Amino acid sequence: MKQLTAMIEKFLGAFLGLLMAIMVLDVTWQVATRFILQEPSSYTEELARFLLVWIGLLGAAYAYRKKAHLGLDILSQKLEGEAKRKLDIFISVVCALFACVIMIYGGAKLMFLTLDLGQMSAALQIKIGYLYSVIPLSGVLIVLFSFDRIVNGDPEPDHVEFYE
Repeated sequence: MKQLTAMIEKFLGAFLGLLMAIMVLDVTWQVATRFILQEPSSYTEELARFLLVWIGLLGAAYAYRKKAHLGLDILSQKLEGEAKRKLDIFISVVCALFACVIMIYGGAKLMFLTLDLGQMSAALQIKIGYLYSVIPLSGVLIVLFSFDRIVNGDPEPDHVEFYE
């Protein structure tokens, strides 16, 4: 499981980098067409909005994996050994439950509802349900990363803490 989550983490990081690069190009093209060509592109604003949604939700799963989310760790900093491990497991279970109920179940309901209704985006003519598919996808990733934390413990953060 450790290898699977490490592989998913690397792919997710690369995919997020790709989405960011596409968004930078898209917004650059939007500015160029609006101010240089004096003829704004019709799809760039909508594409940037959709990319931002995907980057935000997939980035949340990636940040959860990397332990980069803000959190109150006053209690966990004071605990050691088995008590700290039990608290980490409890936190991972709560995060997994949230992701299951809100993101996977609720996100899938929203996605299928909008797909059934056939809602289309105005400029790109993409089904809105495809945009919403990132909600359950991110939920699945958070649940997977939570189970990995429960089984294997917390991964070491890549960053260095400068406070004490």
